Amino acid sequence: MESLQGQLLIAGGGLFDPNFRRTVVLVGQHTEAGAVGVVLNRPSPRTVREVVPELADLVPEDEPIFVGGPVQPQGVVLVAEFDHPEMADVPVFDSVGFVTGELDPEVRPAIRRARVFAGHAGWGPGQLESELEQDAWILEPARPEDVFTRAPERLWSSVLRRKGEAYRLLSLMPLDPSMN
Repeated sequence: MESLQGQLLIAGGGLFDPNFRRTVVLVGQHTEAGAVGVVLNRPSPRTVREVVPELADLVPEDEPIFVGGPVQPQGVVLVAEFDHPEMADVPVFDSVGFVTGELDPEVRPAIRRARVFAGHAGWGPGQLESELEQDAWILEPARPEDVFTRAPERLWSSVLRRKGEAYRLLSLMPLDPSMN
């Protein structure tokens, strides 16, 4: 099994699960035991300052907290770009990694930029591989600008367009195809 760590899972056109419809998920860990990631394009109406004020200084003013997925929605995952990637609890790709649990005060100055997520996405052993075989997800290597996009509502379409002409039509698909 090849690890998908650092890859984006782009919801395919036939994925209608409301937890993942038109989402882009950054895979943080992927082993034979399963996979864990965060949904990158679901900002909530609440701000980081309201929900996790102790992390508010790491993100832009009035930054929303993102809905990272349906697993442990009360838990917090910090995804950050680090000066020293080895300082992340879970290095993901390049200088981007996850911080889970308490943020070590020594790590804080090494964070270049960050995004805060409530909850995460998770798959049991073989579950993600099965979903990939069913074409539920489309893979694409993650880039830092995907993680920290200023336009998360357009991320699904923009990453699909980046994949080329074969995905152009899908990138334009309305949320409800019957309205087309």
